[in-house]
Amino acid sequence: MEQLTSALDTLFVLIGAVMVLAMHAGFAFLEVGTVRHKNQVNALVKIIADFAVSTIAYFFIGYYVAYQVGFFESASILAEKSGYELVKFFFLLTFAAAIPAIVSGGIAERAKFYPQMFATFILVALIYPLFEGIVWNGAFGIQDMFSEVFGAEFHDFAGSIVVHAMGGWIALGAVILLGARHGRYNKKGQISSAHPPSSIPFLALGAWTLSVGWFGFNVVSAQAIEGISGLVAINSLMAMVGGILAAVFVGKNDPGFVHNGPLAGLVAVCAGSDLMHPIGALLTGIIAGVLFVWAFTATQNKWKIDDVLGVWPLHGICGAWGGIAAGIFGLEALGGMGGVSFMAQLAGTVMGITVATAAGFIVYGVLKKTVGIRLTQEEEYEGADLSIHKIKASPEV
Repeated sequence: MEQLTSALDTLFVLIGAVMVLAMHAGFAFLEVGTVRHKNQVNALVKIIADFAVSTIAYFFIGYYVAYQVGFFESASILAEKSGYELVKFFFLLTFAAAIPAIVSGGIAERAKFYPQMFATFILVALIYPLFEGIVWNGAFGIQDMFSEVFGAEFHDFAGSIVVHAMGGWIALGAVILLGARHGRYNKKGQISSAHPPSSIPFLALGAWTLSVGWFGFNVVSAQAIEGISGLVAINSLMAMVGGILAAVFVGKNDPGFVHNGPLAGLVAVCAGSDLMHPIGALLTGIIAGVLFVWAFTATQNKWKIDDVLGVWPLHGICGAWGGIAAGIFGLEALGGMGGVSFMAQLAGTVMGITVATAAGFIVYGVLKKTVGIRLTQEEEYEGADLSIHKIKASPEV
């Protein structure tokens, strides 16, 4: 029975890893559909190359930083318990690789290729695993301190803060340091070029691929077959549709908002998906959808932050809301499972935002001062596809 349990756990986590791996295709097509035609090849290449760099960084350094587990053993030892530790690494790698995939959407259309790959290595080898270890492995005793002070640890079941807020707030620093795309704003700070999505079908394909894969992201975060919960699946569903409906109405039927709506809801529900009542998850998703539309509009129009895909509003803002929402709708008084503290959730969320924002400005700030992070104006005008990859996505365009 023990061998069968190990085999089932391995299969369960492997299925989740493959589902989240498929989400990276979603990241790619969401970006392809949003950027202009002359930057579509770059979007595709960035996501797949960043995944490869992330794998090397996490395998050799990051996973050990987070969990003090390495793979410098014989294959016979690594294959014990049906190779469970290996597929657990694979599953958590797909989370780690989401950090550069998130950043990629914010810095699209004007970022240099190789400096971004170097940033990916640093983020996945050191920055992300450090915070991952604090939250999910009790590093530095911070969770124990939260438990002592607030009566509960910071709860982030599937990564609203650990993955999404980290990615979103790191991206904010990168986007600000890069500056807006040439021609995006005039001298008065008004939008002079709208840069509409190049392909709504590709954008929609990306959103659907991400949404389907997200059920692996959330449900398989249990990491063992005995921990599987239908509550997580239904809460994910309810938050997803809540985000869609909010984006439809608040976003006034704009397809860009509508297809980011499910993602906003899913980002927000990650932290408390194992705790909330489905109605609480629905409300979490609705609020996330509203937050995304408001924050994206304000970022572009009011604050003049040229975040191409809106990754800071989507992952940064909605992720932060998700960390806090787990401390509201996870409470027994509101139909949740309990065992959480609002103050612990608030403190953990603020901690994540602080670490990520500092990391974004430091990593990209150092790269900007040393090798540079932005294409020249001529290269940007020509497009990243021809400037970097020497080919267009569609030769006839």
